[in-house]
Amino acid sequence: MFFASDNQSCASQPVMNAIVAANQGFTHGYGDDPFTQEAIASLKDVFECDLEVLFVPTGTAANCLALASLVQPWQTVLCHSSSHILMDESTAPEFFTGGARMQGFAEHAGKMSAEHLQSYLADAGDDIPHNPQVAALSIAQTNELGLVYSPSEIKAISAVCKQHNLKLHMDGARFANALAHLNCSPAELTWKAGVDALSLGATKCGALCAEAVIFFNKEDAKASMHLRKRAGHLISKGRLFGAQFRAWFENNHWLELARHANHQAQGLAQALALIDDVKIPWPVNANELFIILPKALGDHLNAQGAEFYDWYPSTLPEGMSLSPDKRYVRLVTSFLTTERHCHEFIQCIHDYQKASLR
Repeated sequence: MFFASDNQSCASQPVMNAIVAANQGFTHGYGDDPFTQEAIASLKDVFECDLEVLFVPTGTAANCLALASLVQPWQTVLCHSSSHILMDESTAPEFFTGGARMQGFAEHAGKMSAEHLQSYLADAGDDIPHNPQVAALSIAQTNELGLVYSPSEIKAISAVCKQHNLKLHMDGARFANALAHLNCSPAELTWKAGVDALSLGATKCGALCAEAVIFFNKEDAKASMHLRKRAGHLISKGRLFGAQFRAWFENNHWLELARHANHQAQGLAQALALIDDVKIPWPVNANELFIILPKALGDHLNAQGAEFYDWYPSTLPEGMSLSPDKRYVRLVTSFLTTERHCHEFIQCIHDYQKASLR
């Protein structure tokens, strides 16, 4: 019952096979190898455009290098008030950007909207050089509460960004899950909707450690290779990134893995919705579920081996609060999650409730 994160799953077998196959003989280093070049070609084919890409080992590096390429140290990056780059990246974004300020907004809203952004910018200070100037907006896909932005929502947000000369970055740690939910093309969900840079994560969806920083406008990528080297994320045996991404895209393996994770989350959500003591405050779009349950029940599940994270009460919908006898937790399914895992979790809840009635 490992529901703490999709990071807990291993690499998929096709990806692991590709790593082993790439671990033969000699190649040039630092990405100048056939595996990496084939992976780049796959990315261009998947996104239906020319692009610049950097491969890195962590999502933190991917997000922060993307932002550092888009903003200056004296500028501001806007994001959702519960965004990963604001709440869970320590001060890495400030470190990589040289001091750019992270500013959250749209608190208690499941997703930020074009209206949220327009409202914030209307009150933003413009007294240069005293007020920090907003230079970029970062949105997550799927987002911090497991919700998915549609292409039309992204286009509306992008229109406001363009009006104010802001770059639009997408934290795509679970991009594959969002894509599987929407059933649209990667291009429609990114550059065609106005996204300038994408941090594409494979690690949560079947890779061992493989993230890609993608720039749809090559001008935005000019400093990125130097930033990556300076940050210590230029890996000499770059073939291992290339091998993983090549296998990940082959035969739509990435979407197969994401669809499975999403399907397991939907099944788990349907079962949890039938339990009186459990509330699901946000819709389940992809592979993350947020639930409110009695503290005693949550403690029992942990004691039985279930793993999940308590979540920030500040991310509850507006008007909803958390009483001391309740826990607000996040459950995440992965490509490795099975119906048996979900059934065992639900059965633990039923067993606890039956015991409580005795």
